[in-house]
Amino acid sequence: MSQKKIELWVGLFVISAGLSLAILAFSVAGLSFKGEGSSYTLNASFSNIGGLKVRAPIKVGGVVVGRVEEITLDVQSYMAVVRLSMFENKGSYPETSSLSILTSGLLGEQYIGITPGFIDDDIEMLADGDTIEDTKSALVLEDLIGQFIYSLNKDD
Repeated sequence: MSQKKIELWVGLFVISAGLSLAILAFSVAGLSFKGEGSSYTLNASFSNIGGLKVRAPIKVGGVVVGRVEEITLDVQSYMAVVRLSMFENKGSYPETSSLSILTSGLLGEQYIGITPGFIDDDIEMLADGDTIEDTKSALVLEDLIGQFIYSLNKDD
C-alpha cells in the first residue's frame, strides 16, 4: 500500500473516532440532536433546590417528561423559582400534582419527580404558564448528617 492510502485511512479513522467521542459526550450530557417536539412551561417555587441544575430531567415513574429550563431567585420571598419545560407529547397533569426534588442514588444527579394528583370533574389540568403550588424541597445530605450528629451529642 502506498503512503498516501495509509494516511487517508488513518485520517478517516481519526475523524470517525472524534465523531464517536462527540456523540458519546452529547449522550452523557443528556443533549440530543433531535428535538423533543413542542412543549409548555410550568413554574414552581422551592425553599431549597440543592444541586438541581438547568437541563435536569423531570420524571414521572422514571420516564423523562420534561427538563428544567431556568432557575432564578425570587428576591421578595427568597425562594428558588424553577421554570419547567414539559413535553406536550408526554401528556398533561392535574393541578393537584406535586413536585419533589429527588436524587438518583445516594450521590447521583438531582432531578424533579412529579407525583400526579387525583383527577376529578372539578380538577383542571395544568396549562402553559401555570404554577404548581405543592412542592417538596431537596434533602441536603450535609444537613441530615449535621442533625444526626447534633442528636447524638444531645443525648450525652
